[in-house]
Amino acid sequence: MDKDALTDWALRSGWQIIAGCPSLTKPSSPKEAIVRMVLKATVVAIEAKKPAGKWEKISSASYAKVEPDPESGLPIGLSLDTIPGFTMLMRDNKDRMVFARMTGTPKA
Repeated sequence: MDKDALTDWALRSGWQIIAGCPSLTKPSSPKEAIVRMVLKATVVAIEAKKPAGKWEKISSASYAKVEPDPESGLPIGLSLDTIPGFTMLMRDNKDRMVFARMTGTPKA
């Protein structure tokens, strides 16, 4: 996967762009990123925000080593499936995004 493919996957999966990076937020604070995907020239990194406010790298891989899972589409190679609570956080963010669209004003 390349930078564009990862960004497209992230935005379809409930991530939002915050400060230029695809990010996930806390359900209680939907404007503050707690997990972000840093897309550099040759590598992608997943970082989590510590309580003190510093970002800590959880995993990283070169784009050549990141491939979509054939069944779920989740990028393989970034260890996203092994991070505790990650899939639940991603699901909460996606649900919030879907429900926000549903509660918007109907078009005439």
